[in-house]
Amino acid sequence: MHHGQAIFAGVHARTVVDYADLRTQPQALGRGGWWAVAAHFDGPWHAWRFADIQYNTEHRGAYSAAGAPEGTWHGPDRDSWRSSMSRQEYVHAVQHVRGQIEDGRVYQANICRVLSAPVLQRPPAVALHHVLAAGNPARYAGVIDVPDGVRTEGGRPAAATWVVSASPELGLAVRAGQVTSGPIKGTAIRPEALGAKDRAENLMITDLVRNDLQRVCRPGTVAVTDLLKTERHPGLVHLVSTVRGELRWPDLAAADGAGWARVLEAMQPAGSISGAPKASALRLIGQLEQAPRGPYCGQIGWIDADAQTARLAVGIRTFWWAKGHLMFGTGAGITYDSDPEREWEETELKAARLVRLASS
Repeated sequence: MHHGQAIFAGVHARTVVDYADLRTQPQALGRGGWWAVAAHFDGPWHAWRFADIQYNTEHRGAYSAAGAPEGTWHGPDRDSWRSSMSRQEYVHAVQHVRGQIEDGRVYQANICRVLSAPVLQRPPAVALHHVLAAGNPARYAGVIDVPDGVRTEGGRPAAATWVVSASPELGLAVRAGQVTSGPIKGTAIRPEALGAKDRAENLMITDLVRNDLQRVCRPGTVAVTDLLKTERHPGLVHLVSTVRGELRWPDLAAADGAGWARVLEAMQPAGSISGAPKASALRLIGQLEQAPRGPYCGQIGWIDADAQTARLAVGIRTFWWAKGHLMFGTGAGITYDSDPEREWEETELKAARLVRLASS
């Protein structure tokens, strides 16, 4: 019987024994253990504690050799994908955001759409995980697969999930009392195509992430250690910055997990997939987008409550399956300098390679 599994770089976890929504039950981390996390952008912060944790120190790239394929991947037909927003609707949304920027209500907002295709039976998540590993390797890739019917050691039902991510973006890492985030903003096919708009967008979001970290770090310790670094990824390049600080609390699990709760609250949702100011951007997102993001643009990764370490990726380049459909999100950061048609094309660029890999 399949009791759930999670695979990330260097670790393969099996057998769910506990479950919590960390949005309402952060104290669950006080029970210790290794937890896989899929915090939804617009919903619960799902977390599953696993009993069997296998570490592989010789993994290659982002994928653990422990995660052998289970079944063969047969994706939906390439022509069966549908978008939650048409090109015209997306262009109109970009124009609306530009108007809000002109009126001084927001500086930047990330507008996304969800692609979906019918896949009636629950597909093999690990098989897609390996397809993406071969065709689109990503540093923070992973899979969380918990079927219906799994129960905790106490007999409570654990939420089901099916998430396969090829995320290149670090949402937050916690280690040795430090927290680090690596926001991505700025996308092009080649480095010389990155322009002033990309740099301005990255600077705004890096400043937002710096402010988020200041809420949970000791005063004077938050620093930008890399700014506007160009990173190459399969089929495109990104601008990436790194922000780091020293946490206020030596014991994140103390006081019913209050430290973990504050760190997660500060960094969820991530600035790179919401906007600045964050509250104003989130209001615009709620008004303009036509499908829930789910785990896309959430936080996907793991927390080791015993070691007080964590590595959570921003849930971009992410597939999820639910109710007979395979889904994939794509979006773009909108600034006043955005060209609506080019922003649509950026969402197409971000989706093209992964959707092709996942399709038959």
